Amino acid sequence: MATFPEYERYDGLGLAGLVASGQIAAREVLEAAIERVARRNPSLNAVVGPLYEQARAAVAGGLPRGPFTGVPYLLKDLGAQLAGAVTPHGSAFFRDAVAPRDSELVIRLKRAGLVLFGKTNTSEFGLSTSVEPRLFGPARNPWDRERSAGGSSGGAAAAVACGMLPMAHATDGGGSIRIPASACGLFGLKPTRARTPVGPDLGETWNGAGIAHAVTRTVRDSAALLDATCGAEVGDPYPAPPRERPYLAEVSADPGALRIAVTAKAWNGQPVDPECAAAVAAAAKLCAELGHRVDEARPEWHEKARAAASRVIIGAHIRAQLDEREEQLGRAATADDLERRAWSTAEYGRAKTAADYALAIRATHRVGRALGRFFEEWDVLLTPTMCRPPHRLGVLSLMNPDGNAFSEALLGTVAFTSPFNGSGHPAMSVPLHTGNDGLPVGVQFVGRYGAETTLFRLAGQLERARPWADRRPPLD
Repeated sequence: MATFPEYERYDGLGLAGLVASGQIAAREVLEAAIERVARRNPSLNAVVGPLYEQARAAVAGGLPRGPFTGVPYLLKDLGAQLAGAVTPHGSAFFRDAVAPRDSELVIRLKRAGLVLFGKTNTSEFGLSTSVEPRLFGPARNPWDRERSAGGSSGGAAAAVACGMLPMAHATDGGGSIRIPASACGLFGLKPTRARTPVGPDLGETWNGAGIAHAVTRTVRDSAALLDATCGAEVGDPYPAPPRERPYLAEVSADPGALRIAVTAKAWNGQPVDPECAAAVAAAAKLCAELGHRVDEARPEWHEKARAAASRVIIGAHIRAQLDEREEQLGRAATADDLERRAWSTAEYGRAKTAADYALAIRATHRVGRALGRFFEEWDVLLTPTMCRPPHRLGVLSLMNPDGNAFSEALLGTVAFTSPFNGSGHPAMSVPLHTGNDGLPVGVQFVGRYGAETTLFRLAGQLERARPWADRRPPLD
């Protein structure tokens, strides 16, 4: 018999309300989550680092009073440090790396009352949009176990989609929150650059392209969680624009009549699957019915230059990460230590010069200028989240020997997401569509820089008009 059988009916705030009112104990909620991981994880491989005894001890010792007190939470094995926990970043070269301290984000998650009870699967260094690391094996999509759950937060998305928990930590450096949210039928918001902290060990990730938040079932959980974690840390190189009031209050607020631009044409020329185009058309129609002005329009930039710049920046940061690990281990990494595409990325970073790096930053900033001008006329940009539904496992593996097939698949998944990482704009994938094959298909909404308020208001309106939280994949 399942522990706490009603567990999956509640989102994070709902579970916290039960705990706060004394209707159920935090330890019972934790055991319900652990039981579901034990039952469902063998077929999904979403959770790769159980931390059950630490979680039980935290509950027994008394949790802080916060908006999510007693709610189970999983950390991605990338982008968050939990003191004493092994943190391989999906890489065999880091298989025994132990976090020396809590990152600031983890401190804030604990302060919110969340119970951290495990780590989720990710691709090596977050470099693929499918989670298939050599170290842990692939994370599988609960809707179709032969398909990718997206990446690099695919383990988090698979765990939430199958009901292990209502929300989980995720990071996004090129689409890694939005892509798995789309693949698994969840809500996934990438916040504005620097909205959440990455310190104290880093000041920014991938020159500000990377950001941490979550994949969730409900919009209100995403908003309340961002309320609990947002804000600059002491010593941060730059802050995000301040919010005017709690994001949770925005979810139920009227967005007004927004000016929404829509495009289903990828800047990198990748073809868009009819299902993904249909999802955008249906979302545009719904927005018009809700009173928004919706028209075809899109910002323009030099896409080849932007993509090349992104490759330089990511390669440089992966190379730097390897250099630090080599110093710790006292030996140089070899091609055998990393997966094929991760090694080639690091070698590319080694080959580039400081001038190449500076030019890449300039090219990235030019895209931000173009988007800044575009959003003077428009409030929101609507696009597909991905060009195609989730690939079958193997295609996006970093060990795929067919480099051309890997590159084409990667370009098709990040075509609509990656530009807004470099520019720093907030963007969300909303699970409004289901394909003819029964798989969820997300659509992306991008907002002005710093304007999560607009996105949360629109997301709340869409959620009320087309509820999605009760859509579940076949389980057990």
